[in-house]
Amino acid sequence: MPNAVAPLARGRRQPGCAVALTRTRARRSSIDIWPGFVDALSQLLMVIIFILLVFTAGQFFLADALSGKDKALKELQQQVSQLSDLLALERSTAETLRANAASLSSQLAAATAERDKFKGQVAELAGKAAQTDQALTQLSDANTQLGALRSRAEQAEQALAAEKETSRAAKAQVEQLTAAIAALREQLAKIAAALEVSEAKAKSQQAQIVDLGKRLNLALASKVQELARYRSEFFGRLREIIGDRKDIRIVGDRFVFQSEVLFAPGKADLGDAAAAQLDPVIAALKQIGGEIPKDINWVLRVDGHTDKRPISNAQFPSNWELSTARAISVVRYMIAQGVPADRLAAAGFADNQPLDPGDGEEAYRRNRRIELKLTER
Repeated sequence: MPNAVAPLARGRRQPGCAVALTRTRARRSSIDIWPGFVDALSQLLMVIIFILLVFTAGQFFLADALSGKDKALKELQQQVSQLSDLLALERSTAETLRANAASLSSQLAAATAERDKFKGQVAELAGKAAQTDQALTQLSDANTQLGALRSRAEQAEQALAAEKETSRAAKAQVEQLTAAIAALREQLAKIAAALEVSEAKAKSQQAQIVDLGKRLNLALASKVQELARYRSEFFGRLREIIGDRKDIRIVGDRFVFQSEVLFAPGKADLGDAAAAQLDPVIAALKQIGGEIPKDINWVLRVDGHTDKRPISNAQFPSNWELSTARAISVVRYMIAQGVPADRLAAAGFADNQPLDPGDGEEAYRRNRRIELKLTER
């Protein structure tokens, strides 16, 4: 059979002879079928060999798996054997515990009997202990009361000692006070004599003071009358200078300028026409001021007044600033014209002293004014 397969294999390796071989087989197919049979057998043999190889490999792997399972089975058998030994040990332990439980039950019964016996004894002892506690409490209360009595006794002794010491100190103080009272009586007698002398002097001085007061009042009245005379003379001259003008007038002891004569609306700087209005007043003031005696302390007060309409700007936040600034402007002008500064005073009254309480334009015009008043400082 190998010799038959070899020519067939060699024939397959030579493709060039395929046509010739086919023709030869076609001529002999009807007669010789042996080569085809050999080919089929060779292929079947190769399949069988492959199956044997697969079976051999499966047997190898199966043997290996079975050997692992045998090993695991041996380990399980060993564990079962160990568990059997542990079960036997546990059974022995359980029997021992049952025996011990029976022994403990008998001991417990005996202990219960002893406990009941001891309960009776404890109850008796508790009654005796309660009586003992009550006795101890009474003893403690007695000790407390005894301590309080001792403390009171000590306090009483201390108080007695303090009273004795206080009595000694009081006696010493009484002696000192007696001596002090005697000294005070002597001083009072001296003071009484001095008071009598002082009262006599006081009566004399009071008479002198009354006399001086009368003289001072007479002198003041004389000075006031003299100043009033000069004031009347000053305003009399101003009347002659001013004449009959509606914007400049004399009201009582005050010389009144309307603000429009001296200042522009809302301004505190003297206008161009202000000098012509103020110069005659300043001339009369200088003349009268030179005639007033030096012992009369006089001053010309310049008062600024506004109407009730409020003003508010950077220069004049309110009517107070405007009225005061106008009075100061007049004072500065008078000083520049030679009036002594110590004979002048400036004051601002805003709209708080109106001449006319009305709300019309005529009332506003009358209330906007500068007043001059010759008065005492």
